[in-house]
Amino acid sequence: MGPVYGPLAHDEAHNNETSVIGPDIKITNELEKGDAETRMRRRKMLAIQSGIRKVHSAVDAPRLTKFFLQAPRCVISGRRQVGIMSAEPVGNYGVRIIFDDLHKTGIYSWDYFHHLGSNKFSLMKNYIKSLKKHGLSRDPPRRR
Repeated sequence: MGPVYGPLAHDEAHNNETSVIGPDIKITNELEKGDAETRMRRRKMLAIQSGIRKVHSAVDAPRLTKFFLQAPRCVISGRRQVGIMSAEPVGNYGVRIIFDDLHKTGIYSWDYFHHLGSNKFSLMKNYIKSLKKHGLSRDPPRRR
C-alpha cells in the first residue's frame, strides 16, 4: 500500500505504513505497538500531521487579496505639514511609511495606494467636508 493520509487510529490494515507530511518529513504509523501512553502520543502526532497537511496543501488558503478601504473611526486634524520621511517595503504586498512626525503605524498595500491615487480628489473633498462638519482644520493648532 502507498502512503497513509490522515490519522488511522483504529484501522488495522494500515499499521506499519509510512505517512508523508511534506517532501522530507515521514512519520511511521504503528498505533497498536507500545503502551497506552505511547499509542496516545502517536495518535496526537497523526492528528497534528493531518492538520499540517491540510494547511500545507489547502487550495483555498487565506491570501492578502482583499483589502478593506474604510475611513478612520475618528477625524484626524492638524496634519497639513506632515510629510513622508521614508518608506520601507514589506514583502511584495505593501509599504510601511515613516512620517516626519515620527509615526509609522500601519502597512499600506499596493491596492490601497491605487485606491488613494484613483480617488484622490473625492477622498480629499470628503475629508475637508468631514473636518468642517466637526469644526476642525488641517492646520495645526497655534501655539500660545
